[in-house]
Amino acid sequence: MDDMSTHDTSDVKAALSTSRSTDLTPVVLDASNLDSTAPSRLRDLKAGLADEGYLPAELVVEAEFCEDDPLAIQSESDRLREYVRAASFLGSGRIVVDVARSCRPDDEESALAALEERAHREGVAFEVRHRTNT
Repeated sequence: MDDMSTHDTSDVKAALSTSRSTDLTPVVLDASNLDSTAPSRLRDLKAGLADEGYLPAELVVEAEFCEDDPLAIQSESDRLREYVRAASFLGSGRIVVDVARSCRPDDEESALAALEERAHREGVAFEVRHRTNT
């Protein structure tokens, strides 16, 4: 996927022009450690992290696109969409989709393009990483 930025750099510069530092420590959350993506659970997690001095900067979620069943591909896309929403709700600046296995590159590309569009609508940067098998 191309990482073409559609952000207006003047808006970013303007937002940062009066910024101040904070004592919150940015952390990367692994989606497998979240017990739920329900808004009430995420609200509690976000508050708990802030109380402990942490800011959820990035959410990493593992994905697989190896099922022959198109419904399984749709189910995986739906699951990943929940994590895009969770990243937005938590205030994460980025979601990283870590593709562990992919046997259906066309379906993967289509699903990830839709997820990237959703992430951008939610105000979350989107990154895809492919694991390499050695």
